[in-house]
Amino acid sequence: MCSPRTIQTLRHSSRRFTTACGAQAGIKWRTENGLARSGTEYGPMTDLPDWSFADGRPAPPLKGQLRRKQERGTLARRVVNLSLEVDKGMEVWREKQEEAKRMQERNKSLLLKPKGNLLLKKNK
Repeated sequence: MCSPRTIQTLRHSSRRFTTACGAQAGIKWRTENGLARSGTEYGPMTDLPDWSFADGRPAPPLKGQLRRKQERGTLARRVVNLSLEVDKGMEVWREKQEEAKRMQERNKSLLLKPKGNLLLKKNK
């Protein structure tokens, strides 16, 4: 059985430990060097199979690999859809700009034209 003094020492020493997540270590260095925030987000350690059969056949994909593949497919479809939306929006914007330019030209053509002496002075 521990003595009261040992228990008190253990209580005080346990307060010195940090409660921060150890997996967060090195995030700044990884992001500065163009790597993933953690070593388990992507790369050969997560994407490649852990083993293969002795005759060379690949191992069946793990649940995590299938989940990541599905997430990436969903993300790729979303990126394509958003890109198409941006392209459509840009096309509509261009059409509005052209229409505004046509209206401006039309309004300009409807203005009164100079006549008489003013027309002669403009041509000189």
